[in-house]
Amino acid sequence: MTKPAEIHYGIDIGGSKIELVAYGDAELLEERFRKRVATPLHSFDAFLDAVCGLVQEADAALGSPGSVGLGAPGVTDPRSGRQLSSNVPALNGQALGPALQARLNRPVSIGNDCQCFALSEAHGGAAAGYPSMFGAIIGTGAGGGFCQNGQLLRGRNGLAGEWGHSALPALLQQKYQLPLWSCACGLTGCLERYVSGSGYAALYRYFSGGKTESMLDVPAIEVLAEAADPLALKLREMHLDLLAYGLAQLVLIEDPHVIVLGGGLSKLQRLYAQLPEAMARHLFASVQVPEVLPPRFGDAAGTRGAALLALQAAHLA
Repeated sequence: MTKPAEIHYGIDIGGSKIELVAYGDAELLEERFRKRVATPLHSFDAFLDAVCGLVQEADAALGSPGSVGLGAPGVTDPRSGRQLSSNVPALNGQALGPALQARLNRPVSIGNDCQCFALSEAHGGAAAGYPSMFGAIIGTGAGGGFCQNGQLLRGRNGLAGEWGHSALPALLQQKYQLPLWSCACGLTGCLERYVSGSGYAALYRYFSGGKTESMLDVPAIEVLAEAADPLALKLREMHLDLLAYGLAQLVLIEDPHVIVLGGGLSKLQRLYAQLPEAMARHLFASVQVPEVLPPRFGDAAGTRGAALLALQAAHLA
């Protein structure tokens, strides 16, 4: 049997950069190598060259080939192995895993970026010691991953954790007189369009009458709310209710022991105090609402979670 690699590479794919971090200990806390390059957006061959170049450079710097885990945007079709719904156009419709394995001559483990976040926070992160956890990304979009006993559960289609594409309920749509917005996934009224950071900003613009000067980002809206601006306060309450509804549905479906927030909105400290009570209003009385915690690893979770995919695959081999 081939001895598993002792160095594990986590590669995080973003719309602007590809970052590789090599970890050299079993807890994946010791960084041995780090480098990032710009993401080739439109050429698959150039994309493969960029990833393979990083891996080869890390191999040379460390004197030993590492196992490879990769966090990619979008989802991987479990039948064809092709990437779908990626914000990197070069990847759409491409069989990324097989292509990288052939070029690198080693296994490549692939998960989406939200799943990598969850896996990282389940291992030595904010959810360490809990039997189950959900990592909820609330940034430009809304996604996540569910881990039980430290193992990522992906589901039949690899979609486990895609809570942002559940539907806005009619009750809340009518309560707040919300528009029904189409989503890039092809559905209409996905929660992501309302609870994500971009959704929060879009709601402010919508209820302000669509004025150009109202194109504010979340920090700016929060500043207005702190200054008791009536519209910003209304939007803060509305967004909290919508977000709490979405997370309450996760409790009903997956019943995690803890929820860890990630993405830009995880920096809103008020959410950790406000969300449990707001979630409870969407659950029946006997339900114990899970703790809602900030992430430990934050922006580092993508590469670390990808390296954990590689580490777990190596141990199963």
